[in-house]
Amino acid sequence: MTKSPFVEFKNVVKRFGERTILAGVDLTIFKGEITTIIGKSGAGKSVLLKHIIGLLKPDAGEILFEGRPLRSMSKAEWKQLKRRVSYMFQQNALFDSMTVFDNVALPLRERTRMPAREIHEKVMARIEQFELSEVTDKFPSQISGGMQKRVALARALVTDPSIILFDEPTTGLDPLRKNTVLSMIAHHQREIGFTAVMVSHDIPDVFLISNRVAIIEDKRIPFQGTPVELEQSNDPLVQQFIRGQESLADELTGLLTRPDLEQKIRQELSRIGRFQKTFSVVLFVIDDLELIREKVGFIAAQRIVQCLGNLLKGHLGTTGMSARFSQNEILTVLPHTDLSGARHFLKDLAERMKDAETFQAKTYPRICPEFYIKAGIVQANSEATLESLIEQARSNLKTIAHLECTAGMRVSKS
Repeated sequence: MTKSPFVEFKNVVKRFGERTILAGVDLTIFKGEITTIIGKSGAGKSVLLKHIIGLLKPDAGEILFEGRPLRSMSKAEWKQLKRRVSYMFQQNALFDSMTVFDNVALPLRERTRMPAREIHEKVMARIEQFELSEVTDKFPSQISGGMQKRVALARALVTDPSIILFDEPTTGLDPLRKNTVLSMIAHHQREIGFTAVMVSHDIPDVFLISNRVAIIEDKRIPFQGTPVELEQSNDPLVQQFIRGQESLADELTGLLTRPDLEQKIRQELSRIGRFQKTFSVVLFVIDDLELIREKVGFIAAQRIVQCLGNLLKGHLGTTGMSARFSQNEILTVLPHTDLSGARHFLKDLAERMKDAETFQAKTYPRICPEFYIKAGIVQANSEATLESLIEQARSNLKTIAHLECTAGMRVSKS
């Protein structure tokens, strides 16, 4: 299905005096996606963001919002549009003299005529969502840097915007806190579904939460596309932006941690004897993942794991749990499910893989990573241990799907 552009830049030009910052920029941002803009310092990344929020107007060219040119909108329409856009500033921009509650409430108080009671309800809902209830009455200087980032994101979301602009959200953070902030943005974007436009220097980490990437260079955008398309590009300009492959925390796959899942399995095992209930464990293995990293790229390999994780989450709903068990393994628990039910689950999941973009041969225009996804099922009994379940699952591995570069994802009939 063809996606409709949410925001479009068409041949946009911006000058400050005699200095040209944007010289014919074309950019497409799709609804419900994370688009990341990368480029050298001073290349014009923040200038692009300021055009979207209306702080700057182009000297030439056109900016469209859902197909409507911004310049043709009336004052009332433009005012309504601005309410749909939110901004998360580089250094959080929290007011030191205001409590956490008042910082989050500020956009509602400034932009709406909402009654105080409704403002309190909306603010508290966001505060609880971001696990900030214990610091509601504290000032920014009294809370950690990570909490300050959560407050800034809660404030950006409190007006229920359609689009949020992130200007270097991880600047100045150490690697652990940087990954935590990126994970937070990815998690809440999946949960709420807002459109995100992010300016970032954190390459390649930020690619793992991005649906699309745009490079701004020499006053134009020479590349825009998916992270995998970026990594597979032969353009020397593109390649210089993706050197230095660093790993991003597993929470970006949307999966649980291994210790959490191991604890869940032990809990389920303890219930078998008491309640006569059963459950199944499924171990998924992505064959040749290391070879994919080497031949195709780190982003492509991570995307495959991420896609499988997201498919599992969507297919399991609230009934099951999955975790990254090793570099190329995902372990899934299916409560109240016997072997027959687990096989049915695998069959349905394999069919869904055929429609996933990551598992399409056309997603890889230069080097196609032909690979197999295998799964091993084991039904738990009262004598089972965590170790024995994993061992049996590994011994039961069978191919459930195979990406063929000439035909796409093929599902095993066995």
